[in-house]
Amino acid sequence: MPRVSFTPHLQRFLDAPPAEVPATTVREALDAIFTGNPRLRGYIVDEHGRLRPHVSVFVGDRPLVDRLTLADAVTAETEIFVLQALSGGAPAAPGLGACT
Repeated sequence: MPRVSFTPHLQRFLDAPPAEVPATTVREALDAIFTGNPRLRGYIVDEHGRLRPHVSVFVGDRPLVDRLTLADAVTAETEIFVLQALSGGAPAAPGLGACT
């Protein structure tokens, strides 16, 4: 069965342990996860079931192609990684500010 893993950053807010679920697409895999953890759905997909902009999914070592319907195929050996993108950055170090 495909294995779905979530970034530790996301796990700080919700219980999202790795899980193996029966699925042939990323959508089926995530829906299986959401059945047992409905609160997680709102962090990952919007009200239309599309992947939220701040979420990245990798199918094996490749980024998810179909962010709208999540129809990328998976096999029993596939690892699916769900990552929550982080934005922003560290302030500039002293002396490395903007050019004037």
